[in-house]
Amino acid sequence: MCNPAIAMAAVSGVQGVLQFSAQRQQAKQQAAYQAQAQAVERQRFQREQSATRLREAQDKEAEARKMEQLALEQRQRVSTGVTAMGEAGAISEAPIDDLYAQYGRVKAAQTRQQEFKAVGTELALEEQGFGFQQEMMRLSKPVSKPSLLLSALQTGTQAARSYKEFS
Repeated sequence: MCNPAIAMAAVSGVQGVLQFSAQRQQAKQQAAYQAQAQAVERQRFQREQSATRLREAQDKEAEARKMEQLALEQRQRVSTGVTAMGEAGAISEAPIDDLYAQYGRVKAAQTRQQEFKAVGTELALEEQGFGFQQEMMRLSKPVSKPSLLLSALQTGTQAARSYKEFS
């Protein structure tokens, strides 16, 4: 017959091996999940950055078209003003200079607005980068891998207790 103390010690040993194997499998699964989550976060971040850059490019294009339209309107006003002054017989450059000054002020204001938008875009991109870093840090927590030596010692201790208890 089999000695019950040896049988219980063997059962404890098998339990220890199974527990170590399960812990090792769990650590592998956690590491795989983290790698997948990090890849998804990288893709999300890249899409967010691309969308921000696309919005910036669209804003610049719209602003350029607005400036073109403003320049055309300005030329038309100047031409109309020159024609009207010529027909009236009054030749004065003050109204024309005033039109150019107005155009210059509008153009300068729009340029400042573009600069502010550019700064806002850069701040948004920087903030997205900080968010990405924080999320990657959260996803990069160390995976707790089981120690073969520690597991063997715990299993040996448990097997010795079982042997002692049943002997």
